[in-house]
This record gives sequence, structure tokens and C-alpha cells, in this order.
Amino acid sequence: MVGTRRTLPMGSLDGESGAAGAVGVRSSRRCDQVGSEPMEPVQVGVVGCGVIGQHHLEAAHSAGGIAIAAVADRVPDLAAEAAAGYHARALYREGHELIADPNVEAVVLALPAGARADLGVAALQAGKHLLIEKPPGRTATEVEAMLAVQGDLTAACCCSRYRFHESAAVAARCLSTGTLGELREVFVRTHRPAATAPTEPPPAWRLSHALNGDGIAVNWSSYDLDFLLGITGWQLRPRTTLARTWPVAPHLSARVAPGSDAESHFVALILCDDGVALHLERSEFAALESEQAWQVIGSRGSLRLHMLAGGQKRVLLDRASNANGVATEVIWQGEHDGSETHRGPLVDLCVAIRTGAEPKTSLGNALLIQQIFDSIYASARTGPLQPSAYRHAPMQECGTGEDVRWRRWRV
Repeated sequence: MVGTRRTLPMGSLDGESGAAGAVGVRSSRRCDQVGSEPMEPVQVGVVGCGVIGQHHLEAAHSAGGIAIAAVADRVPDLAAEAAAGYHARALYREGHELIADPNVEAVVLALPAGARADLGVAALQAGKHLLIEKPPGRTATEVEAMLAVQGDLTAACCCSRYRFHESAAVAARCLSTGTLGELREVFVRTHRPAATAPTEPPPAWRLSHALNGDGIAVNWSSYDLDFLLGITGWQLRPRTTLARTWPVAPHLSARVAPGSDAESHFVALILCDDGVALHLERSEFAALESEQAWQVIGSRGSLRLHMLAGGQKRVLLDRASNANGVATEVIWQGEHDGSETHRGPLVDLCVAIRTGAEPKTSLGNALLIQQIFDSIYASARTGPLQPSAYRHAPMQECGTGEDVRWRRWRV
């Protein structure tokens, strides 16, 4: 069965009108009111009560306009503690049991990717709105399966977390004006050095293809891709991918769980239509000092950004002229509110449910992100993926008001 969206006519969001709204942040971080109208609380069920599930429960508890209808976890103590702490009306062991609860209106899947795909399809088939954790899936096929049964329901992905910061909206507005000229390179380079060996066993899912879809690329660059694709308006059209991945170095293997089979370091160069190059580079447990940089480079100027929360941040605009060479302007500075990192996706989903607006990162957007990851891992195994190596399906709508389209391919 394909579900239908249940919405209430509540008007439009403050500050979310016109084209700029597609890439900016919503002005309200609560969802108990839209404009001047009160909003009926969205009845949410959370599957997975571990660390990330706790963030979603806290978001629901603090945001307003969200009621925790049910929780589910296969670890009874976790589920019982969550139900008691957040006053959930129902408690389940299995996700499918929660999905069958008629009081649950929207399902949050706070689980590793390997446990999400079937539950996501089941939730949508049951007529529930859906929020999935990152990465979107283990393969694009899993995301496509959810899209196939979404119908008019609202479905979103938590890859969007770092675009709820004010600095992301400032960067998006700057890019939308054409200040940088023709885009040339969209870039992230971030490395985390190896710390001392852990005293607790590392989580088994973190570098596991079966459990989480692979390693550092999907685990952290889900955020990088969403951030960079989102602030550029979801306009990049990938065409050719060259990538390389590396596992954790043998002498540092105590930092990952036994049997880990995914990468702790990757680099990818993705050539897009219109001459834009997308450069992604990330590592953890690395033999180098910490480094973090997110940039968008154009023919007339460039932006230097910082995606993560914590501490003072700045967005720098560099512009070149014949008279002055390169001049730098601070177009935003301040501190990112770390609470918005985890509260944003759930509040965004619930507002979208009640207004009919598109969530910041829809399943269609998430499919594009997952297709890029599929191309990265395929290239790392086989070499460069040239356009001739792609089997293109007809252009299709990937599903949002932001008009996200990409040629779907398979190697």
C-alpha cells in the first residue's frame, strides 16, 4: 500500500517563502505553532533508544508540538528507561510492533543503516511519515525502495543536521546571489588524528558494510555532502567519479571493532556538469594532525566555512579584483547552537507534516547522496567511473520542491 500524507492547512512558515527558503534554515525551532496558528502535536514513535535515539527523544521533548507516542528497542532496559524518562505512551521490543501502533503518526528510525531499510519501507506502507538516520542506506537501491512506496507521505533524512545552523543559511543566501561567479570547486578536507587506544570496546557498526553501509565516508561525509549540496541549492549533477579508500592502519587496529571491513580514510574527486568539481576527503584514526576545511570556490570569489558546532565560527568571503587582488570579508561570525544539530531534523519533519512543506533533506535528496556514495565505493574497487560506464535511466523527479534531478546509473 502507498501511504497518503495527513496534513493540516496551517499556512506557510515564517521566513520560508520564495526560492531562498529552499536552501535557508527555518526561522522557528519549535513546531507547536506555524505563523499565528496553533499546531496539533505530531505523534512520534522512535525505534532505537541508544545514543542517537536519545537525541531524538530529547528533541521531541523540548521542541514543543511533538508528542512521544511510543518507543521501541530490543534492549529492554533501554526501551523502559526511555519510555519512563520521556513519558512515552507505549513501549515495544520490535520496530514492526511500533509501526503497527495506530497512535503513531511519524516513525523515527534511530538505527544503523543495516537495520533500517525494511523498517522504512514498512513504515511508509503503513501510512506513517518517516525520518531516517544517516547514511540514507547501504545502497541506493534501499533508498529507492522507500521512495517507491512514499506516495504523499513526508519522509526525510538526518543528513541535514548541520544545515540548521545560521551560518549555513548565510552561505546559501550568498551563493544564491551569484556573488562567487561560476562555481568551480566544492571542497571538504577534514582529518581526525588517532587518539590513545580506547578503554571500551569500539562499536561494531562503525566500520562495517553489513551494519552501516561502510565506514567514514557514509558515517561522516553524509553530513559533508548534504551540507555542500544543500547550500549550493542541490544543483550539482555528478558525472565522473575517481575515489580511493583505505582501512585503519594495522598498528592502530585497536581503535576499531574486530572484523571491521570498511574504510577509515577516503578521498574522492567527482566531476559534475557545468565544469564543477566536488572534492571530498575525510579520515579518522589518522597519522596526521587535525584539519578541517569546507570551501566553495568560484570564478569571482570563494567561501570558507565551518560546518560543525562548538566555539566561535566565521564564514569568510574572499573576492578577487584587478584593483585590490584578493580581499576578505567576514559575512557571519558567532557560535553554532549545538542543540539545533540534533533537534533540527525532527522539528523540520513535523513542521513539514503539518504544513505540506518539503523537509530540508527529502528522500529524493538522500537518494542523490547515496548514489554518490555508491559511485565512490565502486570507483575505489574498480577505478574511475567515466560517463560511458554509467547506464542512464531516463531523467526522473527525485522528489522535492527543490527540483532535485539526477540521471540514475549503475556500474
